[in-house]
Amino acid sequence: MFTGIDEVDWASLGHAYGPADDVPGLLRGLASADAMEREVALDGMYGAVHHQGDVYDATLACIPFLLELVASPEVQDRGCVIELLTSIGGIDLGGDDELDGLGPDDEGFEDAANYAMAAAAVAAGADVFLALVGDDDREVRLAAPGALASLHRDPARVLVLLRERLTAETDTEVRLALVEAVGRIALRYESLREEIADWLGWLVGAAQDPALRLAALAQLARCAPARLPRDVVVTVTDLLDQLRRAPGRGGRPVPPGGWEDMAAVAGLPDLTDLAVLSELTEPPDAPDLWEPAELRPAAPTLVGRLREEQRAGRGAAWADDLLRTLHSALDDRVEDRIALVTAQLRSPDRDQRTDAVWMCGGLVRTWRGAYDEVVRLVGAQLGDPDPRLREAAAAWLEGLFEVARPAADALAARVAADAGRWAPERTGDRCGTGSALLALTRTGDARAVPALARALERPVLDGRLGYAITHLGEAAAPLVPALRRRLGGLPLDERLGEEAGPLLLALAHLGAAEALPEVLRVLRGAPAFRREWVAESSLRALAAFGPAAGEAVGDLRALLDGCSVAVAASAARALWAVEGEAGAVLPRLRGLLLAPDAAHRREAARVVGAMGRAAGAAVPELRACLVAPEVWLRVDAALALCRVTGDSGEAAPVMVGAWKENRHTRVDIAGCLAELGHVPAQAAPLLRAELSRARRHNVSDGTSGEHDVHHDEKLLALCRRALGHSGEENTA
Repeated sequence: MFTGIDEVDWASLGHAYGPADDVPGLLRGLASADAMEREVALDGMYGAVHHQGDVYDATLACIPFLLELVASPEVQDRGCVIELLTSIGGIDLGGDDELDGLGPDDEGFEDAANYAMAAAAVAAGADVFLALVGDDDREVRLAAPGALASLHRDPARVLVLLRERLTAETDTEVRLALVEAVGRIALRYESLREEIADWLGWLVGAAQDPALRLAALAQLARCAPARLPRDVVVTVTDLLDQLRRAPGRGGRPVPPGGWEDMAAVAGLPDLTDLAVLSELTEPPDAPDLWEPAELRPAAPTLVGRLREEQRAGRGAAWADDLLRTLHSALDDRVEDRIALVTAQLRSPDRDQRTDAVWMCGGLVRTWRGAYDEVVRLVGAQLGDPDPRLREAAAAWLEGLFEVARPAADALAARVAADAGRWAPERTGDRCGTGSALLALTRTGDARAVPALARALERPVLDGRLGYAITHLGEAAAPLVPALRRRLGGLPLDERLGEEAGPLLLALAHLGAAEALPEVLRVLRGAPAFRREWVAESSLRALAAFGPAAGEAVGDLRALLDGCSVAVAASAARALWAVEGEAGAVLPRLRGLLLAPDAAHRREAARVVGAMGRAAGAAVPELRACLVAPEVWLRVDAALALCRVTGDSGEAAPVMVGAWKENRHTRVDIAGCLAELGHVPAQAAPLLRAELSRARRHNVSDGTSGEHDVHHDEKLLALCRRALGHSGEENTA
């Protein structure tokens, strides 16, 4: 083994951390008889040679030796090596070849070339995986189907092999891996998709094994969603119930048309003993569905920990994987997905309910829909004895804001039951809070107030709780004394900005002018570190206090001319709110509207808009901003112009263009139109289209924000208000 490994100039090759002279040791470690050495070597391969999925010249040099490893029966943990090879060679450049249009000197050329060479090199040796689908090692049989489906150049041959193997395989998870691999072939090769869809559809109806039927449904949803049965949710729910009850292995009914038709649909017409196809519905001596998979020896490596986490807890975690696949494949079939997750949340199986809670995340974050019952059922999990399930439910609910209101009773009960446990505790530099209290506060439910009052007296306050107080509206008024005490007791040191910010925002939203002494103390005594940020927060509170903040006029006038643009704009807004004299602030704001920096002009435009009709003298400067290249400056100027003139005519083209150009501008635009009470003719179709759209406006691939659902729901409410509706529009 490893013939020629010492002839490679590894030191001249590189990986994520420099010269690759350590790679021969890693490769030999993969073949070690010691489990710990194998685990450490695998960790090193993923950590350096294939770091975060990258392919280096050292990665390419490893491929022949990795293929040699998986072909050697005496090597242990070959399944892990197959997975590594599948990842290295699994970049499908296909019709979207990343090398097209790139020259050797272009950025990204070397990376794309390495991916292409890796895919070609692994594919060239992929015949080695053909013999491994029936290997004695279960882990090898688990990994080989996916490798073949992803890497082998003869998909028709692989398809026949995978179907044949399904008739002989007895391990539940391996059988599911075979079905998943068939589905992957269908996704990669359109020429085989119809044939595979026929086979999967047949398997859904013919198999007795509920796990196999569920797997077939999941793959059918991925490659041919139109072929799913109309009652897919009922079917899946029934299969889940069968899995939960782990039914006995009974008879093997012959399908309509007999074994001959079954063989033809299965794509196995050459079998002489057609009765062998009964293995597709009932594997001989099959293990119990819920029998735990064999665990690997524990190892203090990243790969080892990840593997143990994946395998720990329950033996049929694959059922949850299938449901995730099905949810993902159903995509925009929101009603079906809601029905499916609702059924999961009603299951007597706690693990299934826990997994359902996590599945709710992507569903609600991505799609608009009627989620009241889903939210109520997730709320019901807050009373479960299992802390893992309770925490999952509370964590999901905290990101829903007003959408979580159907769970408010359950949240209030949880907060009352955990009066001592939800209090934040600092661990290192991180501070956490009970998700149930945060979620309840964000729903606007007044029952959060007593717990918030206690939280405000604690030594450490999670800032998210302070910011959430704003959602309570007037119900938070009893918290003003506690907010004042906490703000007044803060040291005027470098932590002031972090700790004062949420308190100042809460006092501003409550218009708590009695807190003027505490706010002025912070404004006047803020340290140099993040002073401007503290000043802006303080000025926001003073503006909310209005004429009651007359004592601050001297401070405001000083800040109007002597600080940064952001602070000056905030001071102008506060001074206008306190004195009501436009002449005292407009000259400064009009000057800022002509500044070369777009951010400075935006600050001024927002303040001018807040002044409304009193800022009429600034109309020429606002008009000049409407043609700025920066979309957000155009939007802020257009909204300010609407508020100053009371008319949307001039600003309408800008708002319509920005709505189409940048979806994140829509909440601000809809809010302004709702304030005006009328919608320009060219804007009304955009609002109606938004209300009819199923996908949330702010969904981004691979990223999500804690406030995404809240902002989208706010957009929908503003669109309805702007159009004069009272909720009759369909948002799903």
